[in-house]
Amino acid sequence: MKRKITLFLFAAALLIHPSSASLQSSKSEPSPQRIASHVAYLASDKLQGRRAGTEGAEMAAQYIAKQFRDVGLRPKASFLQPFPFISSVRLGRENRFQMKTPQSRLLKVEEDFMPLAFSSSTVASASVVFVGYGISAPELQYDNYASDVKGKIVLLLRGSPDGDNPHSRFAEYTQPGLEVQKKTIKAREKGARGVIFISTETNFRDDSLSRLGHDLNFLDASIPAVVLSRKAADSLLASEKSSVSDAEKRAKENSSSWSLTSTVEFKTDVVKVEGKASNVVGILRGSDPQMASEYIIIGAHYDHLGLGGPESLAARPVGAIHHGADDNASGTSALLELARVMAVARPRRSIVFIAFSAEELGLLGSAAYTKNPVVPLASTVAMLNMDMVGRLRNDALTIGGVGTSPAWQPLLERLNATANGNRFRMSFNQDGLGPSDHQSFYLRDVPVLFFFTGTHDDYHKPSDTSEKVNSAGATRIAALVRDIALSIANEPQRIAFTKVKTESRPAGRGFRVYLGTVPSYGDSNDGLKLDGVRAGSPAEKAGLRAGDVIIRIGNLPIKNVYDYTYALGELRAGEEIDVVIRRDGKETTLKITPEKRQ
Repeated sequence: MKRKITLFLFAAALLIHPSSASLQSSKSEPSPQRIASHVAYLASDKLQGRRAGTEGAEMAAQYIAKQFRDVGLRPKASFLQPFPFISSVRLGRENRFQMKTPQSRLLKVEEDFMPLAFSSSTVASASVVFVGYGISAPELQYDNYASDVKGKIVLLLRGSPDGDNPHSRFAEYTQPGLEVQKKTIKAREKGARGVIFISTETNFRDDSLSRLGHDLNFLDASIPAVVLSRKAADSLLASEKSSVSDAEKRAKENSSSWSLTSTVEFKTDVVKVEGKASNVVGILRGSDPQMASEYIIIGAHYDHLGLGGPESLAARPVGAIHHGADDNASGTSALLELARVMAVARPRRSIVFIAFSAEELGLLGSAAYTKNPVVPLASTVAMLNMDMVGRLRNDALTIGGVGTSPAWQPLLERLNATANGNRFRMSFNQDGLGPSDHQSFYLRDVPVLFFFTGTHDDYHKPSDTSEKVNSAGATRIAALVRDIALSIANEPQRIAFTKVKTESRPAGRGFRVYLGTVPSYGDSNDGLKLDGVRAGSPAEKAGLRAGDVIIRIGNLPIKNVYDYTYALGELRAGEEIDVVIRRDGKETTLKITPEKRQ
């Protein structure tokens, strides 16, 4: 009883005479309840998955801006930093398809055929060659293109002779999300005038290709391409006394192609729709008159996949809300909490809080910021990025970018240590390159750190929902990020930048060779622009550098990242090859020798 009375009197005394230290402490500690509340809103059905350029993303941006304003951050001019991007594609008015069989037939768009989103808006008119699965793999003694298809229109199937076998020897040619693009590029390389895919679904509208789901990195294949309903394909093959079922059986049995007596003419018309997304940027002015002109950036992307699309890993990737609670409402919520608690910490250097948009579309928001920064990049001391920090398990925390400054590892080890052990079981990745927004800053010579609690079965699926987020764990990570930011904000000397030279070769999708280029995902239809090259890589040795636009590798024209990855698959380690680039408006030929991927 006495203890309860004593505690009551002590609490009452605090209410009458609160110490400024205790109030400061309560305000400067991240709150798991607040983080959970932010996650619940950002990952709610109301925001419809926050896909960049949508109303849900705009609602999220307004919410973040209000939080920044409420805790006392200041905008440069506005909290919102808008930037344009291709948000979608739509059907134009000139789509048509005519089968010039003995019974000439005009097909209906959306009912009998659909142009593919990456189709060039041109006419294809020629005889048709059925090329089975459209696979050319001489190393596997299998080639659907053994016959010449130059100037012809190719008709092909998706998949491979091995069907659904996940361990198929053709896995490289049928990768989900890449198969259609790679097969289209192969047909273009072989000289085809147009490409026709046969639908995999009996009901045409059930086929994902019957919907114009665009891929920002493959907006123009430089060849017209369509998907044909099975019913329409049966009509086309009827003049050969054949059918889709017969063609499928024949394709499984052998790799040879065969020419149809029929010709077709089709025109595709796909219109690109420009959208706008916005980064949300708030500034906490530093307390030191001299050091306030230097900045630490703390960032997290707030966009996700909306109702799905090519980035989804769900069984049915389109139509369901992809909530993105961990990816990346968790990082955004930690960012909002850090804005609140650091506003009372009075750091000597200024802190810039940035919620990025369009990260899921290729780091577009952070790329837009580094091209048009609110504060000078030369005055930016460091960038701390939180992406998927909501599933802390067994205290395991991965931190990337540790090699980008000699200051990072000693600082992390010091801040991680406590009297009772360590705050986290940290694993370090030295590289500043990686699939999140810190990469855009590393490529501008800014030291970076990237905080990540690991992937999981809900990644890029509708099931990434708010109740699964470990808010307490995210709060602990936010506290660590706060401690790091305050440490480097208050040190008189700014930390040094180091370009990381990695001996290991990053994993790739079956590529045999390594070049060390870092593609830009924002400029993808007039060559492949480079954001940078890895230190010590074949690309650096060849003289490639940030800002170069690769327009040809060997004899292969390069218009986008898919052309580039296709070309990589054709290269051999140790065999020098010409690379044609555009630099400062002039074409230059460099010689590069690919290395074997380790």
